[in-house]
Amino acid sequence: MPASLAPFIAARPWLLKLFKPAAAWYANAASYRQLGLYADDLVSEENEDVLKALKRLPPRQSYDRVFRIRRATQLSLQQKILPRADWTKPEEDKPYLGPLLAVLEAESKEREALDTLTVLKNH
Repeated sequence: MPASLAPFIAARPWLLKLFKPAAAWYANAASYRQLGLYADDLVSEENEDVLKALKRLPPRQSYDRVFRIRRATQLSLQQKILPRADWTKPEEDKPYLGPLLAVLEAESKEREALDTLTVLKNH
């Protein structure tokens, strides 16, 4: 997985101020919000960790994700977009898979550390 510049930019207010308009423009240009999707709805489900994270979603959040994806697929097939009032607003587009993926990664690292643990005997 390529390294992200997001933490570097977020730690520097002047860089954040510089990149924020470009990030907002890019999110709007990607047009997923016009279909009612969140950014995390675009994460590929081919990764094993993503599948595990999806299984850990609360039932309501899981249902909402499936609904958004199905609605967007239908709109795409019809070559339509939602009415402007139904577009995903930037303040609604919060990451919901990212925190779960971070927990899964930490669990994986802990499991690996415990699996490679060596016991030293004192004489």
